[in-house]
Amino acid sequence: MPEVSEWNRKIIEEFRANEGRVGGGFEGRPLLLLHHHGAKSGIERVNPLAYQRVGDGFAVFGSKGGAETNPDWYHNLIANPRAQVEVGTETLDVVAHLAEGEERERIWTRQKELMPGFAAYETRTRRQIPVVVLEPI
Repeated sequence: MPEVSEWNRKIIEEFRANEGRVGGGFEGRPLLLLHHHGAKSGIERVNPLAYQRVGDGFAVFGSKGGAETNPDWYHNLIANPRAQVEVGTETLDVVAHLAEGEERERIWTRQKELMPGFAAYETRTRRQIPVVVLEPI
């Protein structure tokens, strides 16, 4: 398995063992596994992320729990926008783009409605939390 933290490894194992469903803090929430490559290292990494369906694609959010810095996966996708996602039992090739302007506001507002914890993340940081759209290719 590509490099992952122990916490992520457990979520990834549970996700794959249960056809894309996990318990704990993610129970009942849409979750995908994002496969991306390090911007400098090129090493494949996998991160479990909450997502929102956007047309045929998926929006993911660089909240990092409200930290002052963006998550590593965000920087990796900006450098290497081609990636893969596992959703349920499906694996899809995707290309990432940063949502901006009206697109970002529409998706971000909806995410805060769907998962109010994201609104709390927004209050913990001075940065604008990035919204990344992953479109199937």
